[in-house]
Amino acid sequence: MAKNLGEWVDSDVRSRQEKGLKWLSEEYFFRDPARPIFSDSTYFFAPADGILLYQQTVMPDDPIVEIKGKAYSLRDAMRDPFYDHQSMVIGIFMTFFDVHVNRIPFAGRLWYEELEAIHTYNHPMLPVEKSLVQDLCINLNQAGYLHSNQRMINKIYAPELGQHYYVLQIADYDVDSITPFQLKQNRPFAQNQRFSQIRYGSQVDLIVPLRDPLTVRFRFVPNLEPGMHVEAGVDPLIQIEFPKSEFDRFLSQETSR
Repeated sequence: MAKNLGEWVDSDVRSRQEKGLKWLSEEYFFRDPARPIFSDSTYFFAPADGILLYQQTVMPDDPIVEIKGKAYSLRDAMRDPFYDHQSMVIGIFMTFFDVHVNRIPFAGRLWYEELEAIHTYNHPMLPVEKSLVQDLCINLNQAGYLHSNQRMINKIYAPELGQHYYVLQIADYDVDSITPFQLKQNRPFAQNQRFSQIRYGSQVDLIVPLRDPLTVRFRFVPNLEPGMHVEAGVDPLIQIEFPKSEFDRFLSQETSR
């Protein structure tokens, strides 16, 4: 379950910090623990294990974060100059001590595309990991990799919501290995089903477009604050709030299945 940064380091990291790099990289890193698969259509669950770096509602060109004075926007993140939706974006940093298997936050059909790094050389994520694990603080001035590194954009159409959302995977500079478990495009995935793995230090962002307030059928409300450690498929990140009439319609659909 979700823990603050200090609690997670004490319970999950300290006992393993003295282990050798060989054991950590060859045995511990590739673990894939069995987890119950929750299904609750009133939530988006965490797509990755890790620490919440940021949680913002932004326009496409607004800065999600400022990195050494340089803005990082949704269009930068998605490598899409034409993306035009106000969106809620939640960034999860996966440390070396986290499970690196990613899960689907909300049931839907998944289409994916690998995006090339902007620069010839990607940037390391280790400085951010050190600040999180050793200093117990979030220092996004060291997150230059957000502007540069190789990434995979996963676009998921959720029929129950009538819209798409996105899971953006960002790889570390020295491995660059994002491995989908299913190669077929537009394949249906259940909520919290495993869909991919990123090798070694990495980041996953959940991006949910927000509709015009005049036509909105529901609201997206974040559950947790930056600095919390979450587990994929276990911790709900966003609650979906329905107006009463829409919620009654939604419940009738659910019970008629």
